[in-house]
Amino acid sequence: MQSLILAANIVLSVLLIVLVLVQRANTDAGGSFSSESFGTYKRRGLESFIYKSTIVVGTLFAASLFAHSLL
Repeated sequence: MQSLILAANIVLSVLLIVLVLVQRANTDAGGSFSSESFGTYKRRGLESFIYKSTIVVGTLFAASLFAHSLL
């Protein structure tokens, strides 16, 4: 059981790294400090799927680490 959780940790960690690196970087951080507002940004399509997948994989990774620590 412990080796199965360890394998899941390794797979989830690699997947989480890939998902984070694939996401689009927000390079206009300086615009958030200006007085001009250009509206909000909404993720659509594949970008939304990658964002939601990152949240799910991160949650699963945290849960698997917690399960591994209990054993």
